[in-house]
Amino acid sequence: MPSVTPDDVPLLADLMPWSVAPPRLGRGWPTGPDAASLKARWDALVKAEGPDRETLFAPTRSRTLASAVAQLPGQSSGTGRLARESGPCPEPVRILAAPFDEQWLVPDHRLIDAARPELWRVADERQVFVVEQTVAPESSGPVLLASPVLPLLPLHGPRVGRVRPLYRRPGGLEPNLAPGLPEYLGARLGTGAVDPVDVLAWILVAARPGPNRVDVPLPTDPEAWSHGVELGRRVLWLHLRRDGDRPRLPGGRRPYVRAPLPARPLELLYDREEESLLVGEGRISPVPSEAWDFHVGGARVLEEWFARRTEAAEPGTLEAIRPPTWPQTWTSELLELITVLALLAEQRQRQGELTVEEPITTADLREAGVLPVPESSRGPASVLDHHEEGPEGQFTLL
Repeated sequence: MPSVTPDDVPLLADLMPWSVAPPRLGRGWPTGPDAASLKARWDALVKAEGPDRETLFAPTRSRTLASAVAQLPGQSSGTGRLARESGPCPEPVRILAAPFDEQWLVPDHRLIDAARPELWRVADERQVFVVEQTVAPESSGPVLLASPVLPLLPLHGPRVGRVRPLYRRPGGLEPNLAPGLPEYLGARLGTGAVDPVDVLAWILVAARPGPNRVDVPLPTDPEAWSHGVELGRRVLWLHLRRDGDRPRLPGGRRPYVRAPLPARPLELLYDREEESLLVGEGRISPVPSEAWDFHVGGARVLEEWFARRTEAAEPGTLEAIRPPTWPQTWTSELLELITVLALLAEQRQRQGELTVEEPITTADLREAGVLPVPESSRGPASVLDHHEEGPEGQFTLL
């Protein structure tokens, strides 16, 4: 890139101005990789009485059995105090528990220390949540991840930064972009106003770590823009996988189970020479080294994914209620994860070749009136046109 100082490069925080800290659970048992175990944990909780229920719940300063909180937006869980709860488990929903690890969550506000209701209000089938990742020294992992489901603050493993929804309102309305940015880009590139998804696609492949921030170089060359958006659209599809078409590696490179996985695998190893993933006594191959070496926040994704399903739980806790043996669905998810990581690694090599000549600067955006963004753009939109149930069944209207 020609003589452009770091301060001249636009910031992600300005291009996507509304951000929220990720929801924080405060306890591990309301989330897990299979929904049936979560329902069994809930049943064990509501059958327990007195001090036993309190111990199982794992209270914090933010949540106890006596906490009175509003219903999570879009969910139908109760709002009475958990000390007297006896009803069925709210239906678990999909969430992003950690990078590239979709799991399940009991969507009950009484179980979550910091739920970030403003994120729940805009979560739907059109939404995309962009999650900033910790940049580890000498790490080649992505700076940003995209998720179709609400991301949580991981209980352990790589920490995550702010969450930036693509849309400020449900139904894919009001893009969370600096006001006037799509129109400005279209004028500079000669394409007319650009699609917000194309802006996100570019951001995913062009974002780079800066000093305590994320920078996003913007091009003035239509060919560079088109090339970057094409790469970004592919990356976005691999992150979201919404259209039902599952990712595949070319024939002969697709991972298969070569030796059955044991009922309770205890370790995960990789044989580089054989390109094999050893899951206890089981074996999956071929597994490209690029998939095994895929890191986010300095942690190997496959190792972290496996550990969250096999790490020991303290006996007598709700976390100890889990599948007695390794479910077949986990094997299918592992095969898809290997495929996704391998394909993303290929895309990252192409991203490294992306160059931005004569980039748009922060000064350009200021001169055009795109920056600074109004303070209202940095906060949530008022999206409610209906009542939400508050504590103890009361109703609120925002």
